[in-house]
Amino acid sequence: MENLTAGRRRAALLALALGGFGLGLTEFVAMGLLPDLARDLLPAAYARSAPDAVARAGWMITIYALGVVVGAPTIAALTARMPRRRLVIVLLSLFVAGTVASALAPTFELVLAGRFLAALAHGAYFGAAGLLAAAMLGPGSQGKGFAIVLSGLTAANVFGVPLITGLGQAAGWRVAYLAVAGVFALTLLFVVFTVPEVAAAPGGSPRAELGAFRSRQVWLAAAVAAVGFGGFFAVNSYIAPVTTHVTGLSESYVPWVLAVMGVGMSVGNAAGGVAADRHLRRSMLLGFVAMIATIALFGLVARHPVGLFAGAFLVGAAALFIGPALQARLIAVAPGAQLMGAAVNQSASNVANSAGAALGGAVIAAGWGYLSAAWIGVLLAVTGLVLAVLSFRMDRRPGVLGEPRRAEPAAV
Repeated sequence: MENLTAGRRRAALLALALGGFGLGLTEFVAMGLLPDLARDLLPAAYARSAPDAVARAGWMITIYALGVVVGAPTIAALTARMPRRRLVIVLLSLFVAGTVASALAPTFELVLAGRFLAALAHGAYFGAAGLLAAAMLGPGSQGKGFAIVLSGLTAANVFGVPLITGLGQAAGWRVAYLAVAGVFALTLLFVVFTVPEVAAAPGGSPRAELGAFRSRQVWLAAAVAAVGFGGFFAVNSYIAPVTTHVTGLSESYVPWVLAVMGVGMSVGNAAGGVAADRHLRRSMLLGFVAMIATIALFGLVARHPVGLFAGAFLVGAAALFIGPALQARLIAVAPGAQLMGAAVNQSASNVANSAGAALGGAVIAAGWGYLSAAWIGVLLAVTGLVLAVLSFRMDRRPGVLGEPRRAEPAAV
């Protein structure tokens, strides 16, 4: 990698974070616009039963997550020898195309197809951009590198998602998605002019990347993210109907609730990036305990406006605190296939997205009420904690899989 001035490095990191901002928009805007999507794309179902139609519209979230699951390992394997900057440019181009297709598609089924297309690039982008950021920051910065890219996603939840949600409510959800496509196009230009080229990992190949799947720890670490992080999405996916139908606030409050959750996510992500690089195991386990507690609290207090806002902040902070640790863990257990490890984390996180949204929607459709999704979230987070404990107990070499090494004795 070429030597960079401090200004060029900051600009390059900002460009990569802007891509994370776009990903935050495209992934989370649907959650705030589910009622609008249901009314527009499923009018007959919405007229019969608004909760059933909203639950069905939740497939917008689920299909995007499934696209990430399919695309992340596939692209990681096929592009193992591609320089990282070039890969990021290709992925951003796919985001632009898929998001525009989503905005212009005339039917619910075609909108789902457009969302799936855009989602194929999601996991590989976070993996490649996170590794690029870590390379620019220097050795021992995997957690901070991923946190920088993820900071764009959390910033999106602070002000981007609320703004785009408000735009969608006022001008239509299609206009909102065209605005998201514009963010991806702007990111593409910034990356072209600021991000340096970084070669692919030496010896990288599809075979080497796919070899990560021979490790039981890779599968177990992926399961931790896929199940445990689903607790967050069980809450986040239905934040709009909880705000309007449970707490009793008007639709105009939904962007503000999303913004408060986004602030919590930003705080949690910033702290989690530092904590993951210092002590991965401790940060992950404490993070899961905090997520269990905050989701349960949300389920108890979200009927009241103060409880809704406070609970949204705490759930966002606890969930994103774990994010950098989950990424660093998968990279650590797949040392010969870092891009695959980083991409698999995104696949796992979007299995969590899919499972959280689907299971939450199922209990809502069954008539248990919108807050029942929070208790599904508690169950998923508890399961994630159990899997994390099991994964760490399987470790046999401290210092290799996220534990600090003992100090070497001084030479005499």
